[in-house]
Amino acid sequence: MADVMIAEASARLGIDFSQVDLDSVQLPPGEDFGVISDDEDLYQDDHLELDTSLNNIIIVDNLPVVPREKFDKLEGVIRKIYGQIGLIKEDGFWMPVDPDTQKTLGYCFIEYNTPQEAELAKERTNGYKLDRSHIFAVNMFEEFDRFMQVPDEWAPPEVKPYTPGEYLQQWLLDEKARDQFVIRSGTGTEVMCEVMWNDARQMKPDPVHRRAFWTESFVQWSPLGTYLATLHRQGAAVWGGASTFNRLCRYAHPQVELIDFSPGERYLVAYSSHAPSNPRDPKRIVINIFDVRLGKVMRDFKGSADDFAIGGPGGVTSVSWPVFKWAGGRDDKYFARIGKGIISVYETETFSLIDKKSMKVDNVIDFSWSPTDPILALFVPELGGGNQPARVSLVQIPSKEELRQKNLFSVSDCKMYWQSNGDYLAVKVERYTKTKKSTYTGFELFRIKERDIPIEVLELENKNDKIIAFAWEPKGHRFAVIHGDSPKPDISFYTMKSGSSIGRVVKLTTLKGKQANALFWSPAGRMIILAGLKNFNGQLEFYNVDDLETMATAEHFMATDIEWDPTGRYVATSVISDHGMENGFNIWSFHGKLLYKILKDHFYQYLWRPRPPSLLTPEKEEEIAKNLKKYSKKYEAEDQDVSMLLSEQEREKRKALKDEWNKWVTRWKQLYEEEKLDRQGLRDGETSDEEEVYEAKEVEVEELLDELQEVVEYDE
Repeated sequence: MADVMIAEASARLGIDFSQVDLDSVQLPPGEDFGVISDDEDLYQDDHLELDTSLNNIIIVDNLPVVPREKFDKLEGVIRKIYGQIGLIKEDGFWMPVDPDTQKTLGYCFIEYNTPQEAELAKERTNGYKLDRSHIFAVNMFEEFDRFMQVPDEWAPPEVKPYTPGEYLQQWLLDEKARDQFVIRSGTGTEVMCEVMWNDARQMKPDPVHRRAFWTESFVQWSPLGTYLATLHRQGAAVWGGASTFNRLCRYAHPQVELIDFSPGERYLVAYSSHAPSNPRDPKRIVINIFDVRLGKVMRDFKGSADDFAIGGPGGVTSVSWPVFKWAGGRDDKYFARIGKGIISVYETETFSLIDKKSMKVDNVIDFSWSPTDPILALFVPELGGGNQPARVSLVQIPSKEELRQKNLFSVSDCKMYWQSNGDYLAVKVERYTKTKKSTYTGFELFRIKERDIPIEVLELENKNDKIIAFAWEPKGHRFAVIHGDSPKPDISFYTMKSGSSIGRVVKLTTLKGKQANALFWSPAGRMIILAGLKNFNGQLEFYNVDDLETMATAEHFMATDIEWDPTGRYVATSVISDHGMENGFNIWSFHGKLLYKILKDHFYQYLWRPRPPSLLTPEKEEEIAKNLKKYSKKYEAEDQDVSMLLSEQEREKRKALKDEWNKWVTRWKQLYEEEKLDRQGLRDGETSDEEEVYEAKEVEVEELLDELQEVVEYDE
């Protein structure tokens, strides 16, 4: 087409086109004089944009400086660390070398396939402790320019005005010293979560905040009551605030099923299980540990269900929950999990194993932390048909020093119970009889805070009694045991302290034939509820252990759950929706008086809001206890005012009922008068409505109802 256009233009201008050397013709840049190139279509193709960003590259600093002969070994270590996070590109690793010394320069560049892998590598390994002298400093390559633009001279930063956030402990300053609770009820999109005050003086709950479809599964308070956690398909969230519950942080974890807080609320552990592509394979488990305030993943653990199921009884998808158990105390310094023949203990400074290796404990099947100290209690069962005895060991962390060990023989099963202050450890041991045909139960009692950790053995008077329940008194030295045969077992109380027998466990009393299968101590100690839940029809006995006497007996029919409030003043009993009776909850005083009852259809959860430990010293608490009468005068006056108010409200309620009755009577009297003439007409003009003024006469009236004639043939 271009040749035809050129020939036509040449003929019009009188130019012999055959004599023109086209190669010598040079047009001005960007000018084609109306002549379209045959190659123009090449420039009309879609413009291809090349990705020139470097956001998939990280710089790892503070590496060891090594000579050329150790280069490959160091590269292998670094590739192993970063290869677990994502796929490193081919030729995506470069560690510069000083040309003069032939030693590395202490940093390297790593290129991943995607920016997401690079970001994840930075998050997980920035601050990673390779050894004592080398802690990784990881940055994105694209941040390098920003670092280079830092001015040589320091300039003071811009001071932004302080904007205080909400006081998350505001609920603790309630003038009435009330406690909060949360309930969850309803079905489908009608599920409602409600936070309420327990206003026992007014004999009713006082609403704080309510929201429909607040969670997709359940709600959970943090251990100190600061946050309320909810679960969603995309992950978890925490809520809190002074007056309303605002969302404080979100934690991305798709299909999250379970969560757990560290004791000091610094970390949140989220768990999910995912179906494999091959139905024969075990489920895939994902566990993330988040910083609660930042929402940042501090460490994740992934693997098959088999990897997390070792060493414990089956829980969710054959995994025992919680997978990770936190050390006692509020510093959240250590957490641990059990594996095949190992206990893996991690420290939260770097979220790596202590001493970079797990504790090897052959055949270990259970462990638990002291509630207050970094001490592990481990249980190892018998092996070799009894040739190697079972044992319980106490191990100090982080030194991993064994503090105490007790060998146990002919063991069938073992369970450990820590006292809340970590003063005592009770080990319930089921042992085989000599014939191996039956078992009996006893207790090994460790005195943790005493020198050399002495151990006592406790056996019941009837060794064949089945142990139904065991519970320590919170912050105390007593414990209770339900033992014997259902439906009316016995309940025994013991103390670890006795004036006559120092250092010896002593039985206080045994209550015979109680209809109970669960024990619930008050958080303040002294009081306990002996409960017969579910099939025991909700029998409740409020018992004073100080005076060894029953304060009250009651019943909440088919009760499934019992929970004391954090102060030990009130008790909630509830029937959840799985049991199709009267769903809802009752609130009781500590001595067994029913204060109020709330019915809720499709009722699923009742949870008291925990309180943090008191900031008062033990001496101050003791002083308050001694002068309680002086402090109580104020509250007694308030109680009297509330009582008078309730009495006045009751009088007003009765007056309203009486007024309503009088209105009803007046209305019917008016109607009676309006119908007076109609009544007179029915009585043939008689005016009186009183029956006594009339003479009663009996009149017999015969009425033919039916007549039938029938001809009957008569045969003579």
